[in-house]
Amino acid sequence: SPFNCSFQAMEREVIAAFGKGEPDEIMSSAFKLKVTREDIHTLKNLRWLNDEVINFYMNLLVERNKKEGYPAVHAFSTFFYPKLISGGYKAVRRWTRTVDLFKLDLILVPIHLRVHWALVVIDIRKKTIKYFDSMGQKGSKICETLFQYLQEESREKRNLDLTFSEWTLHSMESHEIPQQLNGSDCGVFMCKYADYISRDKPITFTQNHMPYFRKKMVWEIIHQQLL
Repeated sequence: SPFNCSFQAMEREVIAAFGKGEPDEIMSSAFKLKVTREDIHTLKNLRWLNDEVINFYMNLLVERNKKEGYPAVHAFSTFFYPKLISGGYKAVRRWTRTVDLFKLDLILVPIHLRVHWALVVIDIRKKTIKYFDSMGQKGSKICETLFQYLQEESREKRNLDLTFSEWTLHSMESHEIPQQLNGSDCGVFMCKYADYISRDKPITFTQNHMPYFRKKMVWEIIHQQLL
């Protein structure tokens, strides 16, 4: 089991992944996604994560949560929100043809704001849409856009209207969730918000955990398994 493999062995693998090699060498492929050495290198300290790393990691979360005792989770790709914004509901209608969002517990929506990553979590159980931003920015408009999407999805798939007054839309305040103290860790914060929330765990990490989380994510992506 990977849990028995020594910390030194893991460390060696991470160092090797960060080492020299062909940038387009494929380090991991699953979920119809490929992660190259160049992608993995975005996990080096103080680098910005790219779509490939984030989408792969989100898929690992979904995969883990298929196990007994975890909430049922769907994660949209980082390309979902821009598509919704640019083309409206009809542009993304087919994205859920194999999934019934309303039978799930949680829906994760990564949001890319030009040079910043944030996360929206739709909790179907509690009827909440929450915006998590490691720089404390507000995402009220984004929450409203996603409620509107959910409304159209519900009409389309269930012929049912959602009642807006039953739902809570909320931008998490900077004192409610851990905040980044540099300009480069937003992607890791976003992935770890998603990790903790999808385990129904309180978000207890801090900026200090980031170097460790980055290495851990390298190992997890290469082994296609969350620790």
